[in-house]
Amino acid sequence: MAIQVGDSIPSVTLKLLGDDGMEEVSTEALFAGQKVVLFSVPGAYTPTCTARHLPGFVEHIDDFKAKGVGRVICMAVNDPFVMKAWGVQGGADGKVTMLPDGNGTFTKALGLEMDGSAFGLGERSQRFALIAEDGKVTTLAVEPGGGLEVSSAEKMLEALG
Repeated sequence: MAIQVGDSIPSVTLKLLGDDGMEEVSTEALFAGQKVVLFSVPGAYTPTCTARHLPGFVEHIDDFKAKGVGRVICMAVNDPFVMKAWGVQGGADGKVTMLPDGNGTFTKALGLEMDGSAFGLGERSQRFALIAEDGKVTTLAVEPGGGLEVSSAEKMLEALG
């Protein structure tokens, strides 16, 4: 069952590529004590993700901070090296936390996985965005199809009020 508004963010440990090499990071550490916007894309470097989804959050990072958001996270079922490179190329470095979910563990714990095998992608994350406060989901927007309608940066800013 997919995560719902009011649910706690599941406890998962992931690996990300930091300045000092590969690091383990827990979802508790990422979400604790602050307001967090997490958006997930089916894959780094894919067309909509690269042209519209990630750039919207990078462009509006100051607007999110002004609304009390402590961290904006971009997640994809990709490896840490790809996520790091995509973040640098997309101007997200130092602005948006690029969170790799290489094995899809967090995505599955959220119940928001999808089968992208028809496109040669294998198991991936659905496109979605959520807002969590101190680890509790307050807003959840899952895209109903292949577009970018409900999980954009602009929609998340509207949800923040």
